Amino acid sequence: MHFAVDAHTIGRRLTGNEVYIRNLLEGFAAVDSGVCITAYYSVPEAVERIPPGFRKRRVSANPFLRLGADLSWKLRADRPDLVHVQYTAPIACPTPIVVSVHDVSFLDRPDFFAPPRAWQLAFTVERTVRRAVRVLTVSEYSQRCIMRAYGLDQSKVRVVPNGVSPMFRPAPRQSALERLRMRFHLPDKFLLCVGDLLPRKNQIGLIAAFRELLGTVPGLPHHLVFAGKDTWFGPRVREAARANGTAERIHFLGFVTDDELIDLYNGCEVFVFPSFYEGFGLPILEAMACGCPVACSNTTAMPEVADATAILFDPNSLAEMTLALRDLVVDGELRTRMERLGLQRASQFSWSNAARRTLGVYHEVTGEPRRLQARAASVGRP
Repeated sequence: MHFAVDAHTIGRRLTGNEVYIRNLLEGFAAVDSGVCITAYYSVPEAVERIPPGFRKRRVSANPFLRLGADLSWKLRADRPDLVHVQYTAPIACPTPIVVSVHDVSFLDRPDFFAPPRAWQLAFTVERTVRRAVRVLTVSEYSQRCIMRAYGLDQSKVRVVPNGVSPMFRPAPRQSALERLRMRFHLPDKFLLCVGDLLPRKNQIGLIAAFRELLGTVPGLPHHLVFAGKDTWFGPRVREAARANGTAERIHFLGFVTDDELIDLYNGCEVFVFPSFYEGFGLPILEAMACGCPVACSNTTAMPEVADATAILFDPNSLAEMTLALRDLVVDGELRTRMERLGLQRASQFSWSNAARRTLGVYHEVTGEPRRLQARAASVGRP
């Protein structure tokens, strides 16, 4: 069988979408399914992140060119049995489509988006979902939202949870802190939040809770560190830090590499994820896999992912968020217990399992299992 994957996000710092497709391809390689995989990439840096043995075809980085003509032409020439895309398929797609829709926040909370972006996603994702033979998503929460939004049957919308890369694992904290001091000049005690600076990530709410925490626990030495790409919303987050009087203890690192992120998870005392809306919330599991205690929101898919191994709070409640931070910062026994529970929870998610389940959907779509069964039956006949 020949399966195609739209991998244009690899190498373009598109955070969650890039992490997803990059790890899924690596999972396919580890599974060694014997199928042919063609990955369509957009920037030269992506080539080294696509596993050896996969076919690699370059498509335009410009979304209008890629989705308007370029990807369709290459699919027509390569003739795969299906193409796997995220959110949006090419306009004139000549191939059966499997689409990953991680969440429908652009429908549920359009106020979190610049209006043109919300309108564009609402149109292109619905068009893709209607044409797709299967829709993959990463949580039961997102499955329910997608079914409700598009009136789809559960048989068409399949849940395949994300995995955690094995590179996220506990490491000596002092060594991580030394590297962080050299690279970012960070102190020994800090709280960490990971995510692009966006309205739905609720960094402004966390900044307010951090100020309350410092007032509640006098003499607390901790700083607050944000790791994530700057965006159109970044200036508002930075202004919130300046306005609340704690700017000297808040650090904005911007986009960080995988190695830097691992050091941040291992160096921080508490990981905080105050997002208003997540279809999954992969940083929660990455932090847990590094042995980090986690406090996160109790909304959307996050309780499903954390599953009672994090301290949960209402992201709309300053008091709840502050109390969750205080409990983890001052109670060493609680931190130790959450570290242990988090490691156990993260161990239940792997990209190899996600890859197997995704390939199972591919084969289901193309009818491969039925052909293999028919072939085996014919071999057994006299």
